[in-house]
Amino acid sequence: MSTDSFGARETLRVGDDEYDIYRIDKVDGHDRLPYSLKVLLENLLRNEDGANITADHIRALGAWDAAAKPSTEIQFTPARVIMQDFTGVPCVVDLATMREAVRDLGGDPAKVNPLAPAELVIDHSVIVDYFGHPDSFKRNVEREYQRNRERYQFLRWGQTAFDEFKVVPPGTGIVHQVNIEHLARVVMVRDGAAYPDTCVGTDSHTTMENGIGVLGWGVGGIEAEAAMLGQPISMLIPRVLGFKLTGDLPAGATATDLVLTITETLREHGVVGKFVEFYGDGVASVPVADRATLGNMSPEFGSTCAIFPIDERTIEYLRLTGRSEEQISLVETYAKTQGIWHDPSREAAYSEYLELDLSTVVPSIAGPKRPQDRIKLDEADYRWRRDVANYVTTDEGSVESFPASDSPAETPNGARPHNPQPVKSETGDFEVDHGAVVIAAITSCTNTSNPYVMVGAAMLAKNAVEAGLDVKPWVKTSLAPGSQVVTGYLQRAGLTSYLDKLGFNLVGYGCTTCIGNSGPLPDEISRAVHDGDLAVTSVLSGNRNFEGRINPEVKMNYLASPPLVVAYALAGTMDLNLTTDPLGKGHDGRDVYMRDIWPDQEDIRSVVDSNIGREMFLEEYASVFEGDDTWKSLPIPTGDTFEWDDASTYARKAPYFDGMPARPAPVEDVQGARVLAKLGDSVTTDHISPAGAIKADSPAGDYLKSQGVGPADFNSYGSRRGNHEVMVRGTFANIRLRNQLAPGTEGGWTRDFTRPDGPVTTIYDAAQHYAAEGTPLVVLAGTEYGTGSSRDWAAKGTRLLGVKAVIAESYERIHRSNLIGMGVLPLQFPEGESHQSLALTGEETISISGIAAINDGIPETVSVTATAPDGTETAFQAVVRLDTPGEAEYYRNGGILQYVLRGLLAD
Repeated sequence: MSTDSFGARETLRVGDDEYDIYRIDKVDGHDRLPYSLKVLLENLLRNEDGANITADHIRALGAWDAAAKPSTEIQFTPARVIMQDFTGVPCVVDLATMREAVRDLGGDPAKVNPLAPAELVIDHSVIVDYFGHPDSFKRNVEREYQRNRERYQFLRWGQTAFDEFKVVPPGTGIVHQVNIEHLARVVMVRDGAAYPDTCVGTDSHTTMENGIGVLGWGVGGIEAEAAMLGQPISMLIPRVLGFKLTGDLPAGATATDLVLTITETLREHGVVGKFVEFYGDGVASVPVADRATLGNMSPEFGSTCAIFPIDERTIEYLRLTGRSEEQISLVETYAKTQGIWHDPSREAAYSEYLELDLSTVVPSIAGPKRPQDRIKLDEADYRWRRDVANYVTTDEGSVESFPASDSPAETPNGARPHNPQPVKSETGDFEVDHGAVVIAAITSCTNTSNPYVMVGAAMLAKNAVEAGLDVKPWVKTSLAPGSQVVTGYLQRAGLTSYLDKLGFNLVGYGCTTCIGNSGPLPDEISRAVHDGDLAVTSVLSGNRNFEGRINPEVKMNYLASPPLVVAYALAGTMDLNLTTDPLGKGHDGRDVYMRDIWPDQEDIRSVVDSNIGREMFLEEYASVFEGDDTWKSLPIPTGDTFEWDDASTYARKAPYFDGMPARPAPVEDVQGARVLAKLGDSVTTDHISPAGAIKADSPAGDYLKSQGVGPADFNSYGSRRGNHEVMVRGTFANIRLRNQLAPGTEGGWTRDFTRPDGPVTTIYDAAQHYAAEGTPLVVLAGTEYGTGSSRDWAAKGTRLLGVKAVIAESYERIHRSNLIGMGVLPLQFPEGESHQSLALTGEETISISGIAAINDGIPETVSVTATAPDGTETAFQAVVRLDTPGEAEYYRNGGILQYVLRGLLAD
């Protein structure tokens, strides 16, 4: 219950129902705040506890200075959590392990449950192994279950064991599309209170929900677990950029074109760490489907969120997608009562301003390696010819090979390189050359959530088939929509057969090509690409096209709207101007141009309006958590605690609670520690956290081989995130990490001072030797330690390696918080000092005194003494980066999970 210092609690009546609400108009300055900050203000009012959230925090938000640099830290308590299967598995592992710890300490394990609603959608595991056939979907799902049976059994057990935790089974949809179409509440109701739906997710594109007015963004696993367990997330009151929209999209321009234009604009402007909020007269002309597409792309332009306020369009969308009339009425009444209903005549205070006239948007694609690299469609062939020089070696001279540099090279006289390779296939003989489109994928929640571009693609396919065009034989085509509603309305409109005829058969409901699950190229195409070292291309309707992401054999990748994906599949090459060159010959032998088959915008709208109805969403989502017969038949334990399989290499009991007493032992000073790693500036969480393929000769590879797993079945670190034995062996093992303690090396190397002369060895092996001797470890680092995306294993792996403290010049905020959440103490060098200025070599023995004072409060500094091998001592005062009482309490308990677990036992 809030302490309610502002007397904000009142009763809201909607129909026959009454709800407690916290009125934001009780706070001075509320009326000038942007929509997103009003939502945060309500969050603080409702969760005010006098310690972590105080009246001063609330006043600070009400008095927000739009022009100021963010400096005030607040505690944001999300209403719910959403996860996908890769990142969600470790969260469920931790919950399952907490249950055993509670049982071992004499408590009731059944009481360990998420305290905030948590939903997980399995969407990251389906791979396009089969395509272009009517049974592609069925066969891909069968392969998906074969590969992921252990993980799915574990998640299905979690679905049955935990209250407030639900799983959307495989083959249903993509997490973000399922979220906006069904899971998002917009206004939550819980324990008699109504409040804005806020939601964080373990995927960066959680921001898609911003399109329907839900404030939220992607976070790492530790923040997600904290939110699930009712704990707040630390954040700075952000700067907010107001993006004014005016006008209407012109004919021929799609939501994808709008998104790519705004992505380019915001990347150039710079919005990292900021909120982006759309406002103005043009907002009303942007359908929710387009808003969701914009919100989805927030990570690509770097903002924390990209939000639209609630308005009449939101209400229409909620009604279409099957929300109850009671819920719809609550959303509208609450939003108007709280002053968070969009008023185009009102302009809030913003930190920065941008404006776009929608009528200026033109057809575009983006590539060949970044979403912000927008290309006007009528310049795409020229730009490809320019950029391909970065990926090939020509007769005229050698240029940089894949991956490409950021500096565009250009072939002499603008000529394109050629190296045609003959291919013999079941469909005939042909040649494949540089620029060939070998993957054309209608994929990703970004665009498949938008019926206008999906129907547009299907109508273009219909017109192409009727004109006599066909997809080129070297193109791997696929259709992977984000929900079953999409295939429903395409079927109802009579358009599915035309996509099928062009090879765009359904391959699965999941992320597929957008996250690199494009599957292998056909053998004959793969050989031609390899033999000719060809710079072939992919075209996909996704949100990311980073180098090496889509397929290891495809060097150049382009984002495009679904209709353009179909058009490029017909063309078969990037070396063609879709606006002026023919796509091919028609039935009558005459040239057919894209303009001849491009559907009229009004026709698209008519098909959408007449073939998508509320009943479709009600039917598809009526049994969304049930799954098919394969899911239901998975054998699972039935008890409150999970029956771990010692032979499993995917899900293992986490060690965080081993030997944990019911009450925390006092925190102690660190004596005789060794330096595990001495690092430079801007070490990212990608440097620390395991990711990508598992090498056969790595500690993780050695472990899997010892468990009887062959290299062909290693899978990735991502798929094995539920096995701490794999993940800890990959921590600090990024091939680009440079540990100054082991100069001349790259990767997971350090020096092991448990051995004479400190030989170079792997970080994991050295940590094991130190642990055997009872030697604590520290990490020394430079500025911006832990920058980049929040990755839970960057902190979890650090803890499991035995690191007690990190001493850095500065921290990325979320990683600092994550370290505390895992019981690792973040310390900071004195202002102006560093391990370089103090001449620390990393060979010293480190002692830290004054930590014990944290038992009674938060000391400003602790004393660090570094003793060199020759006995020379270097002493300094390190700043303690426990910035809130809540963080100190987490640290005293050894981490956030231990804190919550003990709280459950006390209750």
